[in-house]
Amino acid sequence: MLNIDFQKSIDAFEALGFANFDELFSQFKADELFMKLEVGRVSEDDFFEQLKEVAPEKVEIHQLKNAWNAMLLSYRKESLEFLNELSRQYNLYLLSNTNAIHYTAFSEMLRRETKYDNLESFFTKAFYSHEIKMRKPDKEIYEYVIRDARINPEETLFIDDTHTNFEEAEKLGIKTHLLLPDERIEKIDFGAFWLNV
Repeated sequence: MLNIDFQKSIDAFEALGFANFDELFSQFKADELFMKLEVGRVSEDDFFEQLKEVAPEKVEIHQLKNAWNAMLLSYRKESLEFLNELSRQYNLYLLSNTNAIHYTAFSEMLRRETKYDNLESFFTKAFYSHEIKMRKPDKEIYEYVIRDARINPEETLFIDDTHTNFEEAEKLGIKTHLLLPDERIEKIDFGAFWLNV
């Protein structure tokens, strides 16, 4: 539903003088500072101040923020409309590794690009890592969502674009589907998963 390109942020940080930024953060890994940001254990100000300290050249906060948000591209309106339709048949939950900086940015993008006020309006409930202080792929976050949403794992389909997020969810009995880069949720055959939600 939201087009994301991690390479855009990697390129933007490297343009600011950060060498090998992908060793600090990518779709598949994050160093301690980025992990703390995603579980709400470091503030936005402290995050940027710590980045400034390791920057090889003098950079301003707004440059760091622009680089960090560069990965957020645009919403797929067809996918959003499909979520509206799907929510009439199923309980939908959003489970996202994100942070307060990106949350603010993609919320503003949604209001700018669509008629919707917030991403939460598409879901029964949204679980953001920086709010619940846990992140994928840790087992505890899936256990938390199962308890909080009172869902039956065997009747639940977890769709994610990162395969490393599946192992612990599958151990709990949750069905999974890897969303490939060019795949869209509106093209998935949900009936094939025998969902009864």
